[in-house]
Amino acid sequence: MSYLFTLAKPFSIAPLVLSAALAVVGAPAAVAQNIMPEAPAQVRSGQLPMATLNASASSQVSQDTIKITLAAQVADASHQAVSSQLTQALDSVVKQAKAVSSVKTYSGNYRVWPLTNDEGKITGWQGRAEVILESTDFGAASGLAGKLSELMPIANLQFSVSPQLRAKAEADLLNDAAQAFKGRAQAVSQAFGYQGFRIKTLSLDGGGAEYTPMPRMMMAASADKMAVPLEAGVETVTVSVRGEVYLLENK
Repeated sequence: MSYLFTLAKPFSIAPLVLSAALAVVGAPAAVAQNIMPEAPAQVRSGQLPMATLNASASSQVSQDTIKITLAAQVADASHQAVSSQLTQALDSVVKQAKAVSSVKTYSGNYRVWPLTNDEGKITGWQGRAEVILESTDFGAASGLAGKLSELMPIANLQFSVSPQLRAKAEADLLNDAAQAFKGRAQAVSQAFGYQGFRIKTLSLDGGGAEYTPMPRMMMAASADKMAVPLEAGVETVTVSVRGEVYLLENK
């Protein structure tokens, strides 16, 4: 890990700020003043140098959500005929999928476009419609996708970490990130001959780099409507802490 530090004499003093997941909502001014220890005189007068740094904590989290895309594509002589066939396929698939309560079902992309010859004349119409199956129950989603694939083949699937599991992982990492930040701040202060530090500002960032699941292209399931084999992976969840600290001199 690397850190950035700057030594400067600030012109004004900012109160402790906790952004992201940490905040005190609706606390009376008198209470807020009582819980904040009085800053040293040098801090109040803006005579201390500051350091800007960051720290983070990460963990591997198993993907617990599957998203399966079913897609139907048809071609016909007229726009109406294509739309009718797509609507019929969508209605049939959604009706059957809604019967499985553990799988969330919703519509995906829907598009109808003309087919033209070399002279630009419309010779026919083509369309594509999608239905998305999403669930944390891999078995239910896989079985349903296999059952519906005869009406609407499987186009691709994606794995991800659910918002609930990600939030829990970030909460578990928060203390580790905080300890790493304080350890780095103490190391910086001692490296430059100071006794310790006092936090000026803090900013929290959960999640780290955004994860984009790689889609897996799937062929249409066989006529026996077997469940689709699924194997999830892991994602890296990160909590980062950034902030400024005052460097305190020996008493």
